[in-house]
Amino acid sequence: MKILVLRFSSIGDIVLTTPVVRQLKTQVPGARVHFATKPAYRSLLEANPYVDRTHVLSGTLGELVRELRAEQFDFIVDLHNNLRTRLIRLQLPGVLGRAFDKLNWQKWLLVNFKIDRLPPVHIVDRYRAAASAFGIHDDGGGLDYFIPPGQEVEVTAALPPGFQPGNYVAVAIGAQHATKRLPVEKLIELVGKLAPRPVVLLGGPEDESTGHIIELAFQRPHSPVFNACGQFSLHQSASLVQQADFVVSHDTGLMHIAAAFGKEIFSVWGNTVPQFGMYPYRTSFQALEVLGLPCRPCSKIGFAKCPQGHFKCMRDQALPLPPPPS
Repeated sequence: MKILVLRFSSIGDIVLTTPVVRQLKTQVPGARVHFATKPAYRSLLEANPYVDRTHVLSGTLGELVRELRAEQFDFIVDLHNNLRTRLIRLQLPGVLGRAFDKLNWQKWLLVNFKIDRLPPVHIVDRYRAAASAFGIHDDGGGLDYFIPPGQEVEVTAALPPGFQPGNYVAVAIGAQHATKRLPVEKLIELVGKLAPRPVVLLGGPEDESTGHIIELAFQRPHSPVFNACGQFSLHQSASLVQQADFVVSHDTGLMHIAAAFGKEIFSVWGNTVPQFGMYPYRTSFQALEVLGLPCRPCSKIGFAKCPQGHFKCMRDQALPLPPPPS
């Protein structure tokens, strides 16, 4: 049985597909699981032992379709369900397939009229429903994240003195959209509440300048803050998450990677809400959010700036974090 899983982006969404991939591989006799995605996410899948082959959209959609057609798949599990993946399914005639329910109508009601008709179901379970034809069941496991050999970080060598595995907090300061990120002054407040614990700031190159501002605010003894944004690969950042005491993160990919490692997570929510079904899966977490705002959620994804101009969903965050150990 040759099965094609479709999910082109992004980091967090692909990590959220891993339980279904694992269950297909381990519960369907003779399953050969292939996964199609974008080149940027190839390494996430090639490290996964439950994925037999990865196909990437590196050229045109037609080129990818020809590659997929030659594989002669038996079934397609569409975990993206957008125009591109629908076109792929249409151009693989004779291959049975099913797409997951994005619940766009229910999300639209919540965003535009604050009417909550969303079922209390995590997206992982909605993904599994798309593969129900195989009779796969919940195996009780969480998310998977596999760090390739050579990408693990030796904390004592890579981080400043005072940082040890298990003694620091990983703070993921980035997010794709500005309305999912705390303003820098709130990030400084957050990091200040974590003192005197060592803190590692995680993010991509686009977060490096913000991390530098935060780091400068704590250049004093007994408050070690290290800006790792842009200095480590995704897998290396995941290794730092894995070795942290706990994790503070916006609603973003590193939050789901932390969940895959079973870390305790303090997740910060701005314009999005946990009700969308993408909260940390099967790990201890606390959602930090400003409840009761009539404008929230204002989007199922995010904006470059607050549509109302006040950004209360982030500026009014109380940020209740655990006190430092005595």
